[in-house]
Amino acid sequence: MAIWGKIFGGVAGFAVGGPVGAAVGTALGHAADTGAILQPPTGGWSDRWAARSRPDPNGAATFVAAKLAAALGKKEQLYGLSCVILSAKLAKCDAPVNRREINAFKTRFRVPDENMREVGRLFDMARQRTDDYEAFARELGQVYTTDKRPLEDLMGILFAIARADLAADAPLAPEEERFLKRVHALFGLSRGAWERAAHGRTRPAMAEDDAYAVMGATPDLSNEELRALWKKLVRQYHPDILLARNASAVEIEAASVKISRINAAWDIIKRDRGL
Repeated sequence: MAIWGKIFGGVAGFAVGGPVGAAVGTALGHAADTGAILQPPTGGWSDRWAARSRPDPNGAATFVAAKLAAALGKKEQLYGLSCVILSAKLAKCDAPVNRREINAFKTRFRVPDENMREVGRLFDMARQRTDDYEAFARELGQVYTTDKRPLEDLMGILFAIARADLAADAPLAPEEERFLKRVHALFGLSRGAWERAAHGRTRPAMAEDDAYAVMGATPDLSNEELRALWKKLVRQYHPDILLARNASAVEIEAASVKISRINAAWDIIKRDRGL
């Protein structure tokens, strides 16, 4: 991923602390606890603080960095931050983070050496608590509403991290499964995206939303309505039917391309719906 050089400049600098980041995080975190800016997790920003008037500056700073990246339209910064943060919180949610989970993270993200120190600091900071992960997943899902592909890619990485310390046929820990299901929901991903991420399959070249568009359909149609529409389109664009109607060679060639896209779209929708 070629985004690591970007995510630690500007607003994302808050996420890795330092004197300025800590000061800003403390101030903004206090504003969050008083309801002025952010909604803090239940119990305040950190279990280390008995009083909600003293929120954890690291937790506040990290979320503020994500919020600012989203507000300023810095999608790559938000995505990079959220990838690290969600990976760390998932790895920690069931037990202390272990070396196999860290290695899975490094393998999937291929962080350049010059950025490893900052990424490591952010990872360590993010795993200090795990009950606030929904805020980051929700923010990322809202920013990528019209382009789900990066979110599905991240789901696949999260599954790989969750399975890194498991035997091949072992089930996920209940805490990790709840984490992944909630992130999947907050991302607004399809059932097909969950199945592909869970089984390590690559996403199709055509996204589910595009598949519905190719068929001139919407996701709220029933399975029966979609199947009827597919059959209608096949009859309309099948080259053999057009040939019987004395269509020109150009029309038949165009119909062949069209029917291929319709069938590909229908295959994606069927997998997504489990048909």
